[in-house]
Amino acid sequence: MEKFLKKSGWISILESVVFAILGIILIYKPEETVKFVSIILGIIFIAIGIYKIATYYMAKGKFDLYNFDFAYGIIAIIIGIVMIACSNMLGNVFRIIVGVWIIYSAIIRMSLAIKFKNLELNGWLYSLIFALIMFACGIYITLNSGAIVITIGIMIVAYAVIDIVESIIFMINIKKVF
Repeated sequence: MEKFLKKSGWISILESVVFAILGIILIYKPEETVKFVSIILGIIFIAIGIYKIATYYMAKGKFDLYNFDFAYGIIAIIIGIVMIACSNMLGNVFRIIVGVWIIYSAIIRMSLAIKFKNLELNGWLYSLIFALIMFACGIYITLNSGAIVITIGIMIVAYAVIDIVESIIFMINIKKVF
């Protein structure tokens, strides 16, 4: 169990490093980043759609009520085109997804901090404070529709730093739990 928890801690740190890099890129090149991500995701959806349609025709060649590859392919192509054409909307969707992820992570961290307190482990208060800050950042990003992409980048970097510190505290205290 201890190995599993340490592995989870390292995975959390890795996720936070990726978030930090994304945040720095958003701060440095905000508009270009949103447009680039939108175009890449659009191309991926179009490619998946074409693949699904081709798979449908190679496998059956005729309509089958139980084979949804053709409909899936058409929907994927439409989504891809919309993502490329409406890159500004993607920024709003991205903001909400990131905000919800940060809120979720903060709730998990709060729960862990309370468990640390119940076990009378050192560092639980810092973990709780960091989790509350993460929660506030997540709420701000999710609810503030006027938040500019740079602000989101700053919040993502702040979240990543807090999460890394909290993960290190967690990994230091693992041996005390077992």
